[in-house]
Amino acid sequence: MQEAPKFVPPTPTIKPDQLLSIKASIEKEKEIKIIPDDQLPRTPLNMDTLRVASRKYAVTMKEEGKDTFYHALVKRDFSFKDEKITWILDNEVQKSYIAPMLVAFMTFLKHEVKNGFLTIELEVTQTTEKDNKPFTGKEKFHALARKNPNLHTLKNLFNLDIEF
Repeated sequence: MQEAPKFVPPTPTIKPDQLLSIKASIEKEKEIKIIPDDQLPRTPLNMDTLRVASRKYAVTMKEEGKDTFYHALVKRDFSFKDEKITWILDNEVQKSYIAPMLVAFMTFLKHEVKNGFLTIELEVTQTTEKDNKPFTGKEKFHALARKNPNLHTLKNLFNLDIEF
């Protein structure tokens, strides 16, 4: 008759650098510098610096694979009054996707525009954009001619037929 093998519990393989240390966590808290409000930078906000900073962040979001955030940043410019930025989004889904990542974006913006008092408010647009894309050759010509009326002159000058 064979004896059943004895159960030997596995020994943990925890490295010393993986252990939690109260002393280390206290040291980390000391490293985090809290800057008083009177020492925060307060550069006046302008549209160009805000646009450049948001486009920089948009590129990093695109590289990280966060296309929704990227497209929301690139689609519309922000509106702002004093230090309150209003960011208009397309829908509630986009708003709920962006909200958790807003703190990192705010930190980046505050550093880039050198203003520690910025706030962002997310709003969902109430109007729906209607895309009337031209399909036929005639519709395409008229759409382009609205942008550049000289096309009518060229059409008449060379006796071009756009109906096909």
